Amino acid sequence: MERGGCVYIMTNVFNTVLYVGVTSDLYARINDHKSKRYPKSFTTKYNCNKLVYYCFYSTIIEAIAEEKKIKKWKRTWKNNLIAKQNPNWIDLYSEDL
Repeated sequence: MERGGCVYIMTNVFNTVLYVGVTSDLYARINDHKSKRYPKSFTTKYNCNKLVYYCFYSTIIEAIAEEKKIKKWKRTWKNNLIAKQNPNWIDLYSEDL
């Protein structure tokens, strides 16, 4: 049985930097970002520790394809995607995942 996947977007406290990622375990992956588990990573370097968007997919293949698509989008399109789900850009990690 194939495991599902999740596309997510992290930002910094000022919402000036966006990081688009994919994972099969959102809770664990966000914990990695928030704890700065990988000191040389993009999210650590730019302090992207606020989860502002996520979307689950039935397969990891679908999630990876969507992540690649979103990464190519203009910043305005990404902002609109986030605003549809999270108009105030609050940290969604504090809510139930």
